[in-house]
Amino acid sequence: RGGRMEALEEKEEEEQREEVEALKALEITDNLQNLEGKVAVEQTCVPSNVPDFDWSSMDTSQLPSSYKTNSLKEEKLLQVAAHFLQHYTHLCPDRQPLFLHPPNECGVQKFVSTTLRPTLLPYLELYYWDGCASFVSDYLTMEPLKCPTTPPSSLYSPTTILKYQRGNCFDFSVLLCSMLIGAGYDAYCVHGYATREMCTLDESLVLCPLLRKPQEVPKEEIKKSKYRVKPPPDLRSKFELQQEAKKKAKAEAAQNMEETEEKVKVMEKPKRDPLHGLRVHAWVLVLAGKREVPEAFFINPFTGKSHSTTDEHFLGIESIWNHRNYWVNLQDCCNGCKDLIFDLGDPMRWQVMLSGSNKPLQLLPDAEEEEELCDSELDDVQEKQEGDMSLDMPPSWVAPVRISLREFETRGSQGTKVILYKKSKLEKWPPYLNDNGLVKRLTVYADSDYAEVVEVKEWFKNREDRLDTREINKQTNLTRDCFSLGHLLALKAHSYTRLEPEAEHTMEFYHEVRVDGLQERVAKAEEMTESFVGREDFLYIRHVHFGPRGEAVPSAGAGADPWPIVQIKECFYRNPAKHADEDVAERIFLISEDSIHLTYHYKDNYITASKKKFFKVKSSMEAGETSVTPPKCITYRAGSAERDESMFHLYKLLRELREEEEQLKQHIQLSKAEVLKLLKTREREEAAVTLAVSIYDTERNKERRQEYEAMKEEMEDELLEQEKQDLDYLEPFLIQIGYRDKMTKEQALCVGNYCLTHLKECLVAKVNIIQAHLEKAVEEMQKKNMWFQENRTKLSAAEEEDFFTHCSETMNNIHILQLKLNR
Repeated sequence: RGGRMEALEEKEEEEQREEVEALKALEITDNLQNLEGKVAVEQTCVPSNVPDFDWSSMDTSQLPSSYKTNSLKEEKLLQVAAHFLQHYTHLCPDRQPLFLHPPNECGVQKFVSTTLRPTLLPYLELYYWDGCASFVSDYLTMEPLKCPTTPPSSLYSPTTILKYQRGNCFDFSVLLCSMLIGAGYDAYCVHGYATREMCTLDESLVLCPLLRKPQEVPKEEIKKSKYRVKPPPDLRSKFELQQEAKKKAKAEAAQNMEETEEKVKVMEKPKRDPLHGLRVHAWVLVLAGKREVPEAFFINPFTGKSHSTTDEHFLGIESIWNHRNYWVNLQDCCNGCKDLIFDLGDPMRWQVMLSGSNKPLQLLPDAEEEEELCDSELDDVQEKQEGDMSLDMPPSWVAPVRISLREFETRGSQGTKVILYKKSKLEKWPPYLNDNGLVKRLTVYADSDYAEVVEVKEWFKNREDRLDTREINKQTNLTRDCFSLGHLLALKAHSYTRLEPEAEHTMEFYHEVRVDGLQERVAKAEEMTESFVGREDFLYIRHVHFGPRGEAVPSAGAGADPWPIVQIKECFYRNPAKHADEDVAERIFLISEDSIHLTYHYKDNYITASKKKFFKVKSSMEAGETSVTPPKCITYRAGSAERDESMFHLYKLLRELREEEEQLKQHIQLSKAEVLKLLKTREREEAAVTLAVSIYDTERNKERRQEYEAMKEEMEDELLEQEKQDLDYLEPFLIQIGYRDKMTKEQALCVGNYCLTHLKECLVAKVNIIQAHLEKAVEEMQKKNMWFQENRTKLSAAEEEDFFTHCSETMNNIHILQLKLNR
């Protein structure tokens, strides 16, 4: 009895425990439902800039019959899927239901693999995965799932998604996967779980890819010269000093890291997600093998970016599918997707639905290097590989996916796409939408509230002035314009604060195009610096100082210039064809002081350079003196053993320098005038921006379209005239009477007589031809009869039969000719 009582008590305790656990489970499910409802409301409010769309108002009357009904193969596949789902639910009761056959836009259940439509579109950019991903993310508008913890209740076709240019993560993934499979990639749609930021397309904590700096390559240490003064010996222990320095550095680095990490965490820490690990998301998996993909990777269809399969934003996978089969993940996702192995042929890790095709189809060996198989051979290979399948996958029920050139170029469904990154905002426009050719703009802010603008960078396309990018620093008001090759003045880049001559301007040029080899020009109100590349005179720098405008500057020559020049400084590279004492390294024209300073290149094994200073004296030069006295010229020659130059040589050099000085003044005035011309040109280009249109773009190129239509009309008129001329049989007879516009009665009768006479002549000629053929046939018949009478006894039965056959054919021809002659 005691044992029975104890057993009853144990049963009662177990029943009470089960009731408590059930009540707790009910409370947990109620709380989860409340959280789902709250988060669902929050989810629908995330994309505030996206207008709501009523899918129930969609017109399905014009859709093909495959959208509204199922074939026998599809019905059988749905039965197999239902049995597979029942078996899966029995074996894994704790897991979420599979996403197998949701209804389409017509309310008809379709298996998810048949919703994929492999498509290769005729655009080069869409032949690569990054181009396909970028197009899908830009072309479609994101819609969040109605319930963030469950898959959508329906899955529409890619054609409908493209038509309305909007959809959820599953719609994005199906369209992207269809394009990738058509381009030759081993791609799969993935049904799994991801973080809140990825599911809601929240990139406010992500640095914009355009702002990421490339990794710096460590520079090699510069070898110290051995010719240096040695420091006094340090008698301290180097080991102890190193250990102390390491401890201090570690402590300081740790303290700095902790402070910065705490600040960053406090400022940028995302809010706690109550549904972490439960949010349903769909993305694309690309496996290695096809298209020379080295390793598997994920693609987020919302952003078009690739991610590693170990990315922490992907928290788990339920199932994957392509256009041939469906696989269920049997691996543990406690660590997200980091430990998953994507060997679809392993039944311990992946449960396949159609057992006859448990492995993805692989490319034939060296298929990309050899010639491609024709369609019939490829079908034969696929039939052999799928010959043992218990059920073939039906063909896709989706209509062919087509995208016009205008839709491909337009991309954005509303003409613009805005992406908010960490302290930055990226805006995109299709080509030719903006009158100034703007296609992309990146705005960098100082805070996370997007209030204070720090920098703006803009990208342009199809501009006649060849402008590519523009960077504007809002703090310094510095603007930098970059141009592609082909500008009217060979301009490469232009930095300025305002388009006025008094402001500072830094202009870079394509020196390969310019005759003078000018690479850069920095123009200010009081000075100008020019840099050159590849000149025959080895000049690489020219620096000019200007005096105040309106004041005359004394100089050896005419009156004041528009921009009075005070000093000209030029630097030259070493010319190996000249001696170092004759190769000028630097020359300075001090125009205000009437002097010229020359500095030559260093000679080998010398630490000083030769120098010359000329002082121009107006009275002596104007009097015609032919000598240069020592006070007028100061020379220094490196190396006292060499002989000094003669006075006549110095005088000749001075005359050459004066001529070059006058030429330099003219060049500088032309350079200053070129700066003004360039500024006026830039003002005119910015005031009236014109966009270049290709001659092959007949939709936008109005002039080309008008020329084409005019040419087409001319060709049609010529063809009509040619047809009229070909059908006018009376033209030869009208020419004989000189016909122009109208005919009289006598002329009409005359033309009729000409026609009848010509007809009689044609008939007589025809009769003569027929008569000649008839006479020839009768003569041949007579010759054959005479030959037969002579050789009748010698002929065999077969030869006689052949003879009579030929004779009958000849008689038929004679009969036909007689009939024609009688007619």
